[in-house]
Amino acid sequence: MTKTQIYKFGGASVKDVFAVQNLAVILRNRLRNNFVIVVSAMGKTTNHLENILSLKLENRDYSMNSTILKSFHLDICTALFPQGHVVFPKIENYFIQLHHALEKPISKDNYDEYYDRIIGFGELLSSRIVMEYLCSQNLLVLWQDARELICTDSDFRFAKINWERTRANCQSQLKPKLTQFPVLTQGFIGADNIGRPTTLGREGSDFTAAILAASLEAGSVTIWKDVPGVLNADPKIFVGTTLFAELDYGQAAEMTFYGASVIHPKTIKPLANSGIPLFVKSFLNPDEPGTKIYSRAKAEQVPTFILKKNQVLVSFKVTDFTFIEEKHIHQVYEQLQGLKLRVNMLQTSAISISIVIDSQLFKLEKLLSKLNRHFEIRYNEGLELLTVLHPKNDSISTLLEGYEVLLEQSTRNTVQIVRRIK
Repeated sequence: MTKTQIYKFGGASVKDVFAVQNLAVILRNRLRNNFVIVVSAMGKTTNHLENILSLKLENRDYSMNSTILKSFHLDICTALFPQGHVVFPKIENYFIQLHHALEKPISKDNYDEYYDRIIGFGELLSSRIVMEYLCSQNLLVLWQDARELICTDSDFRFAKINWERTRANCQSQLKPKLTQFPVLTQGFIGADNIGRPTTLGREGSDFTAAILAASLEAGSVTIWKDVPGVLNADPKIFVGTTLFAELDYGQAAEMTFYGASVIHPKTIKPLANSGIPLFVKSFLNPDEPGTKIYSRAKAEQVPTFILKKNQVLVSFKVTDFTFIEEKHIHQVYEQLQGLKLRVNMLQTSAISISIVIDSQLFKLEKLLSKLNRHFEIRYNEGLELLTVLHPKNDSISTLLEGYEVLLEQSTRNTVQIVRRIK
């Protein structure tokens, strides 16, 4: 029996009518049994749901936003399906469920759990529409609720995988179906031990594909993007980018650690541990080879540029005229861990600790309230963190023109700069 293949399609590859039709074209000559398709929410649906949550939290009316989101999905269905198709009442039912969930009270204390309960509707809507369309094109696939497969802890918004239970679920529920039909499921979402919805971290659908691949001992994972493969920089931000024909797991993991958006950071580890190759290909040019990530790739020391926006620089200064010690760093990191805040850059001096973190709703406020008794704290928001891997001497200065540098550190192979527009 051939090994399972996993295809993952992100939001851009299912963003509109043309994209869904193109997905079917890609699958027509590739789809067969023992095949899993993972899809993300359509286009910017997750962003729209987050906006609805923000309005709900502020006790503002979100009905117009909900109506726009519903119309967006129904308009796609109207273009893809004949009137009276079964997909229409299914989409209506999802929005009824969404509105019932939104009627429950929300606060800063239960925001993460509430977020996970709401945000997964994007993937449920998308996967149902794509599944029904594929079937209408005689590409018969089974729909699978990922929450029945991906078992996690209750660390809402950043749930950790219960690998033993997830593997057991995949072997008992998913593998038997794959002998008969391909299966289509959702990325990004799971459920805890008592069935409450959880999510795997923003943009976590790549990770879902890797989880399923490791659990099924798959032959490969392919992520379909709107870029030719893994590039040395985001082509939407930088010009003259270079395509990597291949990368080893270590190089890819390093890029994702620093924030390269083409692959979710947690994706590489389960694939590397299982020796499963990862392909990154373009859904706009599906016959192009893209990038292959595997263990025997030849390493290339190409300068690589990674830009993270919406960053916050926070500095903690000791107030009792002592020097920074390990206990101070532990104090800060203990609170960061409790708030599920990842440090993107760390720098210490004799009397202060400076960290760079992603901007997240409520998190900075909570961090300050927990540590302001121990430190004098200052922070700057709206910053960018530029990371250059394998830099050349002339590759940095042009990237700083028109910017103020707030923090900089470098090693032989890595330069990190916190900057803002002057």
